[in-house]
Amino acid sequence: MTITERIAAIGIVPVVSIQKPEHAVPLAQALLAGGLPCAEITFRTAAAAESIALIRQYVPDLLVGAGTVLSTEQADIALANGAEFIVSPGTNPAVVAHCVKRGVPIYPGVCTPSEIEMALSHGAEVLKFFPAEPAGGVKFLQAVCAPYHHVRFMPTGGIDLNNLADYLALPQVVACGGSWMVKPKLISAGEFDAIEELAREAVTAVQKIRR
Repeated sequence: MTITERIAAIGIVPVVSIQKPEHAVPLAQALLAGGLPCAEITFRTAAAAESIALIRQYVPDLLVGAGTVLSTEQADIALANGAEFIVSPGTNPAVVAHCVKRGVPIYPGVCTPSEIEMALSHGAEVLKFFPAEPAGGVKFLQAVCAPYHHVRFMPTGGIDLNNLADYLALPQVVACGGSWMVKPKLISAGEFDAIEELAREAVTAVQKIRR
């Protein structure tokens, strides 16, 4: 399976901000135990690169990518530490082209038709609809999918168990990004049992939706 196919099979990409590298492995283990074998480690913190490396070393069954990647330099750092895919909040043509050239899946952020076309023109295939809820949510995505029915999206931003089904019901949606099961306060407090349970709850929700 390709990276995108693996993400689609899971249905949810936990968007994670880690403050301390020592939290990376127990977090990854909690997600895996909860049946959610994927994580997007955001470069919003200085611990991102080391956290990705630790997860790849000690929890190799977890699909791990880098989020909030804003430059080609960050992309290279993420990949050098083992990131398997790249996610960005917006569409930086240089970053998209760089990842495409390296053969690495990149999911750039878009929230307008012009951004969709720009991302596609630089080789992106699956686009992160961000910030999903503030940008118009499901109704906006339904409208934009009329002219761009062939484009696939990964909505992120304001998505949780209350609206997950509405997004996953759209055929163009590959998966949804979310942070409700990996909130920073849970990670910082070491509440990995709670994260495992929230992950299991999210997986159950996806299974029910898809049935």
